[in-house]
Amino acid sequence: MFGRFGGNIFGPELGEGLGEFKKQHRCYSVTMLDKREDFDRGGRIIMPPSDLDQLTRFHIQYPMLFKLKNNQQNRHTHCGVLEFVADEGRIYIPNWMMRNLLLNEGDIVEVENIALKVATFTKFQPQSVDFLYITNPKDVLENMLRSFACLTKGDVIPIKYNEREYYLQVLETKPDDAISIIDCDMNVDMALPVGYQEPKRPEKKHDEDVEMDSPLDISKYLNKAFTILMVTEEKECEKKKAIDEVPAVGNFAITNLAKYAAEWPQMGKVLKVEEEEIIQVH
Repeated sequence: MFGRFGGNIFGPELGEGLGEFKKQHRCYSVTMLDKREDFDRGGRIIMPPSDLDQLTRFHIQYPMLFKLKNNQQNRHTHCGVLEFVADEGRIYIPNWMMRNLLLNEGDIVEVENIALKVATFTKFQPQSVDFLYITNPKDVLENMLRSFACLTKGDVIPIKYNEREYYLQVLETKPDDAISIIDCDMNVDMALPVGYQEPKRPEKKHDEDVEMDSPLDISKYLNKAFTILMVTEEKECEKKKAIDEVPAVGNFAITNLAKYAAEWPQMGKVLKVEEEEIIQVH
């Protein structure tokens, strides 16, 4: 999941201490490259070969992480590196990163290597209510974040699902305002989307008048933290075996009941878990 230079390819002895690498490059978006659309959806950049040569002379911390600064606009973000194949004096970064940094094609950006603490918690806010129509947000988010090396508080990042692009703002990160998400278990919380309004509860029919939470109230689901695994491919299979995918009693789960086919979302409160595939919901 690291890309070409994501891991400690030079051995652990070079991970002791942090060298000083700070350079200025002209910045260009992925649209300047041919057939690299996949690169635009991640959080890694492409740097020139001379940067790799200079970095290997320092005792820097691996995997390589960088702070990008637009000093003219006082904006910054953090990223990993995908490849060292850019033209000298240039770097290529994703379009969403260009927007966050308020950069235009060819603007000067400062690149500095940095050490970040491993993530323990992140809170996202979808920028559109359309995100609610993703039925498995945990899996989608976990898969898409494997293209990122780190997260920065305040950034708005893209998530692509079923040929559609959704945007999430990073509201909160712990333990710092910028975190590494490589090889970690990260607790995630989802805030209500921008523009979300709770639907009015439909009037109950007398023969269906029961005491239960509104099936249209999704705030309990969205505001409930869950854990995603940001691990290397070698560790992924081993760690996923230890995950209990069965919802716990008292949690809310998305259901698919014909009786409520005309309503969305269909939320059910887990009352009983008999077996892994037999779950009673209300």
